[in-house]
Amino acid sequence: MKLLTGLLVCSLVLGVSSNGWLTFIPDTAQGTWDMWRAYRDMREANYIGAEKYFHTRGNYDATQRGPGGAWAAKVIR
Repeated sequence: MKLLTGLLVCSLVLGVSSNGWLTFIPDTAQGTWDMWRAYRDMREANYIGAEKYFHTRGNYDATQRGPGGAWAAKVIR
Protein backbone atom coordinates (compact mmCIF):
# COMPACT_ATOMS: atom_id res chain seq x y z
CA MET A 1 0.00 0.00 0.00
CA LYS A 2 2.87 2.37 0.79
CA LEU A 3 4.47 1.66 -2.59
CA LEU A 4 1.24 2.43 -4.43
CA THR A 5 0.75 5.63 -2.45
CA GLY A 6 4.36 6.59 -3.07
CA LEU A 7 4.03 6.02 -6.80
CA LEU A 8 0.88 8.12 -6.89
CA VAL A 9 2.46 11.00 -4.97
CA CYS A 10 5.64 10.78 -7.02
CA SER A 11 3.66 10.90 -10.25
CA LEU A 12 1.89 14.03 -9.07
CA VAL A 13 5.10 15.70 -7.95
CA LEU A 14 7.12 14.77 -11.02
CA GLY A 15 4.25 15.33 -13.40
CA VAL A 16 4.53 11.90 -14.98
CA SER A 17 2.16 11.74 -17.92
CA SER A 18 0.19 8.64 -18.84
CA ASN A 19 2.98 7.61 -21.23
CA GLY A 20 5.52 8.30 -18.50
CA TRP A 21 4.21 5.36 -16.47
CA LEU A 22 5.45 3.05 -19.19
CA THR A 23 9.02 4.12 -18.41
CA PHE A 24 8.67 5.11 -14.74
CA ILE A 25 7.86 1.63 -13.44
CA PRO A 26 10.65 -0.21 -15.31
CA ASP A 27 13.09 2.54 -14.28
CA THR A 28 12.04 1.99 -10.68
CA ALA A 29 12.62 -1.77 -10.94
CA GLN A 30 15.99 -1.31 -12.61
CA GLY A 31 17.02 1.32 -10.06
CA THR A 32 16.09 -1.06 -7.25
CA TRP A 33 18.19 -3.75 -8.93
CA ASP A 34 21.14 -1.32 -9.15
CA MET A 35 20.88 -0.61 -5.43
CA TRP A 36 20.69 -4.34 -4.65
CA ARG A 37 23.69 -5.09 -6.87
CA ALA A 38 25.79 -2.43 -5.08
CA TYR A 39 24.76 -3.85 -1.69
CA ARG A 40 25.60 -7.39 -2.81
CA ASP A 41 29.00 -6.24 -4.10
CA MET A 42 29.66 -4.47 -0.79
CA ARG A 43 28.90 -7.63 1.16
CA GLU A 44 31.09 -9.67 -1.18
CA ALA A 45 34.02 -7.23 -0.91
CA ASN A 46 33.82 -7.38 2.91
CA TYR A 47 36.17 -4.41 3.23
CA ILE A 48 35.92 -2.08 6.22
CA GLY A 49 35.33 1.55 5.26
CA ALA A 50 34.04 0.89 1.74
CA GLU A 51 30.34 1.38 2.57
CA LYS A 52 30.22 4.96 1.30
CA TYR A 53 31.68 3.95 -2.05
CA PHE A 54 29.16 1.18 -2.64
CA HIS A 55 26.19 3.24 -1.46
CA THR A 56 27.24 6.12 -3.69
CA ARG A 57 27.72 3.79 -6.64
CA GLY A 58 24.29 2.27 -6.12
CA ASN A 59 22.65 5.69 -5.87
CA TYR A 60 24.46 6.93 -8.97
CA ASP A 61 23.56 3.87 -11.05
CA ALA A 62 19.93 4.06 -9.97
CA THR A 63 19.56 7.78 -10.68
CA GLN A 64 20.98 7.33 -14.17
CA ARG A 65 17.87 5.24 -14.97
CA GLY A 66 15.61 8.30 -14.95
CA PRO A 67 12.89 9.59 -12.62
CA GLY A 68 11.87 6.09 -11.53
CA GLY A 69 15.42 5.12 -10.64
CA ALA A 70 15.95 8.37 -8.77
CA TRP A 71 12.78 7.75 -6.80
CA ALA A 72 13.89 4.19 -5.97
CA ALA A 73 17.31 5.42 -4.81
CA LYS A 74 15.70 8.05 -2.60
CA VAL A 75 13.30 5.54 -1.02
CA ILE A 76 15.89 2.80 -0.48
CA ARG A 77 18.70 4.88 0.94
